[in-house]
Amino acid sequence: MSSLNSHAKDLARFWKGRILWDSPMSQFSTFKVGGPAEAILTVSNTGELQSLIQWLKKYEIDWWIVGRGSNILVPDRGLAGVIIILEGEFRSIEKLPADPHTPQKEKVFIRAGGGCLLLKLVRYCTGQSLSGLEFANGIPGSIGGAIVMNAGAWGQEIGSLVDAVVLMDSNGNIFSEEGQNLGFIYRKWSMPKNTIVLSATLRLTPGNKDEIIALCRKYQELRRKNQPIAEASAGSFFKNPPADSAGRLIDQAGLKGFSIGGAKISEKHANFIVNTGKASATDILNLMQVVQQEVYKRFGIELEPEVHILEDK
Repeated sequence: MSSLNSHAKDLARFWKGRILWDSPMSQFSTFKVGGPAEAILTVSNTGELQSLIQWLKKYEIDWWIVGRGSNILVPDRGLAGVIIILEGEFRSIEKLPADPHTPQKEKVFIRAGGGCLLLKLVRYCTGQSLSGLEFANGIPGSIGGAIVMNAGAWGQEIGSLVDAVVLMDSNGNIFSEEGQNLGFIYRKWSMPKNTIVLSATLRLTPGNKDEIIALCRKYQELRRKNQPIAEASAGSFFKNPPADSAGRLIDQAGLKGFSIGGAKISEKHANFIVNTGKASATDILNLMQVVQQEVYKRFGIELEPEVHILEDK
């Protein structure tokens, strides 16, 4: 793939919206680190996105979709290519008309755009007295990101709620897929790389609003008690190995509180790497490697990052 440099003027002519040139990715990441992306564009509708993806393919320019930036780590050297942020129709939420063949009391279908914040959707469902998404209260991602990584908490995963999705492939082709065909497994789906979630329809269950609110509060309180939510991080850094907990292994390896530069293993939860204020992406990556080496040395288990490390392709 080619760098954007030789096509920057072409992009400026082609794209009618605002372009942020050589802008640091630290402002688009909850880790608050990351070097500059060559260009950052905001896309408001499917037509715009389709034409942009096709243009980028024509010139063989790399691109990445970034939602809330809550599960990414961008290296200090930055990214050669285009960052795409979904806004406008991609942040919408709508309740679909009831299927006359499905009793209303059983399931209600809600469609949300791929760029819609998970927290916004949880609040919407609570307001509609719809149960099922309470576990996601406090997960700071977008719907698209949550589906791509099959986000979960407290033993539940979003993949189990997905009825159908509208997707775009890396050529700009749009197609629909049933949730059961997305190949959801722990912290990932099985669709090809660079498949974009345009929208998702979730199956929810009518419930008691007070009970839904109480459950949301319970999960939020558990997060506050057990996770360093006041510090800059990307959430759980490593995937849990089968039948074990990454946090437990890191803690047992004696790494709680260990730091490199401005990056530190949280003393509150060992599976969180936090930016204490002046971390670089290199500090975080070096700390990640130390954790992987020490856990492997001690337990013979290779920890795999849950955080997506965005690098030039």
